[in-house]
Amino acid sequence: MEWETVIGLEIHAQLATNTKIFSGASTAFGAEANTQACAVDLALPGTLPVFNESALRMAVMFGTAIDAEIGKVSVFDRKNYFYPDLPKGYQTSQLFYPIVGEGHIDIELEDGSTKRIGVTRAHLEEDAGKSLHEEFASQTGIDLNRAGTPLLEIVSEPDMRSAEEAVAYVKKIHALVTNLGICDGNMAEGSFRCDCNVSVRYKGEELGNRTETKNINSFRFIEKAIKGEVIRQIDILEDGGRITQETRLYDADKDETRSMRSKEEANDYRYFPCPDLLPIVIDDEYIDTIRKALPELPDVRRTRFVDTYQLSAYDAGVLSAYKPLSDFFETVATISTDAKLSVNWVMGELSKHLNQHDTDIKNSPVSAQQLGGLLQRIKDNTISGNIAKKVFEAMWNEGGTADEIIEAKGLKQVTDTGAIEKIVDEVIANNQKQVDQYTAAEPDKRGKMIGFFMGQVMKASGGKANPGQVQGMMKQKLDALC
Repeated sequence: MEWETVIGLEIHAQLATNTKIFSGASTAFGAEANTQACAVDLALPGTLPVFNESALRMAVMFGTAIDAEIGKVSVFDRKNYFYPDLPKGYQTSQLFYPIVGEGHIDIELEDGSTKRIGVTRAHLEEDAGKSLHEEFASQTGIDLNRAGTPLLEIVSEPDMRSAEEAVAYVKKIHALVTNLGICDGNMAEGSFRCDCNVSVRYKGEELGNRTETKNINSFRFIEKAIKGEVIRQIDILEDGGRITQETRLYDADKDETRSMRSKEEANDYRYFPCPDLLPIVIDDEYIDTIRKALPELPDVRRTRFVDTYQLSAYDAGVLSAYKPLSDFFETVATISTDAKLSVNWVMGELSKHLNQHDTDIKNSPVSAQQLGGLLQRIKDNTISGNIAKKVFEAMWNEGGTADEIIEAKGLKQVTDTGAIEKIVDEVIANNQKQVDQYTAAEPDKRGKMIGFFMGQVMKASGGKANPGQVQGMMKQKLDALC
């Protein structure tokens, strides 16, 4: 019988509020440890939480974007457990009446098909602090700056059947929350992370025991953790063992999951309604106002990019997934008036440099206006594509506009027919062996051979000769010798 993988995901997205969900303490990342945890976050005696309405609005934005039911009455509960970085001894969350009910996300698969993944719920809760181990030999440090940061926990149905589907779903959620502006999506900083619930079964049988691998903060690690866990579970079952329902951690260095603790059920947490917070009551007008103000969503933008710019489905999907990248591309395309050239440079040379320097598009040294100006100079034959790469490199390292760099470095393309013809004649005269091979070759094979002569002309001109003119002139002269 064939094994089948069953995957459900719990995504934790830190909401992009300025202050915490129940206090006025800052949510900014990177502050000195324990400098952004106020008396409310620490649950000191006599303090009372005050709910942050911005978190509610962001949760409703997400719910309307996935066509989910919105809870007009939602209630906060206390989830009781003891952990060093949980100063209250409980987490304020939503169990029985979440703000967002059932919805769905459509993911695109590698074969071009789509699959609908159900979203069970999305509820608001406060984040815990952070336990630090690396800097303390045989000890644990506690940083409570993160305690009280608003989280939206997005819980899927167990609808995914492979690690690839799971990653596609996580990427889709990531694109959605970042485009909505409700989460910065920074996985390295932990503001977007995922718990993976994985089980295996023979097809058609009941669900098997699942394990939950906690707090994975990389698309690549999500895929590797799921694949490794599937192999581990199948090996155990085929050896006659049974899967223990437990919480596990993924070790990226060893590329394996390891046991953390036995998996708790909801009643183990002793949930009860939070006595310090009233139920949240909203009406249709509140929900409709938020729905009407939603920005353009990634799926809509992808379709528009295909229709308006005639982009491929792949290119449109990549560009539309991240709004800063979408905005950058559209600015470049508007300035250059050439969408195909723009997408080639944004996804080619620009993306290569961003990856090499581990830089986000928002921090690119080359602005959209600069790149658009560079592409204008390609289109009007001021420079060739190869010279444009040199100009781009100078822009990246030194700044300046394309026109300034072209002028300062003398990179303007040679388009004078007489000057180009002189170089072409010299190349033909100096490479008699290659000329003889060209004239002796079958006509259908000469096209590939002309590349040698093109390279010699471009080398002699310092890369400044217009490639189109060179190719046409060179072919004409060589064919005349045949």
